[in-house]
Amino acid sequence: MACFESWGRFPNAQQTLKPLFWSGDFPLQADPGLSQLPVGMGRSYGDVCLNDGNLLLLTRKLDHFLSFDTRTGILCCESGVTLAEILDFAVPRGWFLPVTPGTKFVTVGGAIANDVHGKNHHVAGTFGRHVRRFGLARSDGTRLECSPAKNAGWYVATISGLGLTGLIEWAEIQLKPVVSRKIAYRATEFHSLEEFMALSEANVGCEYTVAWIDCVASSGNSARGIFMCGDHSSTPEPRKANSKTQITIPFDLPGFVLNSATIGLFNTLYFHKQRRKRGVAIVDYEPFFYPLDSVLHWNRLYGRSGLLQFQCVIPHADGVSAMHELLDVIHSSQLASFLAVLKVFGDLPSPGMISFPMPGITLALDFPIKPDRTFALFNRLGQLVAAAGGRIYPAKDACMTPGQFRAFYPDSSKLRPYIDPAFSSSFWRRVNAG
Repeated sequence: MACFESWGRFPNAQQTLKPLFWSGDFPLQADPGLSQLPVGMGRSYGDVCLNDGNLLLLTRKLDHFLSFDTRTGILCCESGVTLAEILDFAVPRGWFLPVTPGTKFVTVGGAIANDVHGKNHHVAGTFGRHVRRFGLARSDGTRLECSPAKNAGWYVATISGLGLTGLIEWAEIQLKPVVSRKIAYRATEFHSLEEFMALSEANVGCEYTVAWIDCVASSGNSARGIFMCGDHSSTPEPRKANSKTQITIPFDLPGFVLNSATIGLFNTLYFHKQRRKRGVAIVDYEPFFYPLDSVLHWNRLYGRSGLLQFQCVIPHADGVSAMHELLDVIHSSQLASFLAVLKVFGDLPSPGMISFPMPGITLALDFPIKPDRTFALFNRLGQLVAAAGGRIYPAKDACMTPGQFRAFYPDSSKLRPYIDPAFSSSFWRRVNAG
């Protein structure tokens, strides 16, 4: 057994690791007493990518590009290919990802299994909407081609299926055309949730929108932040690869470094730096979409104990009032977060059976783990989300209770017939306990 950490580095798990080098390596002649789970880069925050005491199928070596149509932008690749590798290949050729989360260091298989979303959810929906078809291998040796028209049940179960329906071997994705790697970007300060909502409505025609919110200074009565929006530049330019400068966090910071005082100082500096920006700036897509990817191992900033991420979505009917209450509870906890993101989801339906996004307001925050306070805060936040008819994102969760999961995802029972009998995960066992 070996240690394989999720990005949040919690919970601790010991698993047998089995690298897959070719799709033909699966199915395994595995110990029938061990369940299996495919995993790519392990960028999920909690335990959806963990299988404590059992077997992890490491898919990263399934990294081949299989075909690309330069006219239509249809790319077919193996499931271990990362979004970073797609961008390095596609952007110089005039194509871009249709949807991208806040990190490019995730695999195609992981993007499908978690049906990831991005800054353009209000106009493009989730990643799964742009997956034309994929190959699914089951532990009994069955291989299925899945699409909206073929094996459609397996298609909707596997998109957002948390890796439980089988091994995604390859996928065909529709990319989008671009003429530049640049983004036309602008930032606007706001001082209340009502101002944030007004900015979101006024900029609904902008392809990419998101806001950073200062959760140290913000409470139910006030909420300061920076609203950011951007579009792909319409000015053609040579689309050569950008030179990349990365720094590495070489060791775990002591746990006391991140506290309400230090994070509050960072947030104040960041807010005033951003508010000085006026007009439209032309920036490279990398810092716009992936500001933290230039800092390798940034999760070490939170110390060896790790971090928890909380991401919820609240329906519009109770969105603003529920967000006021969530911010009050977070503010009162004195547990600070400097990676706090606020966005309005659109109404494009997700194809996945238990996809996270729904029309409403989503809030995502990272917290250092303080055992005496953090878990109690997350339990309270989960109760508030459930009371507001919202849900929490499994890919970023380590605390959801079985009752909360059933409330957030009442259709999860429909997924069970599609789960491979040889597959399981720490997350699935946790939320289905009892």
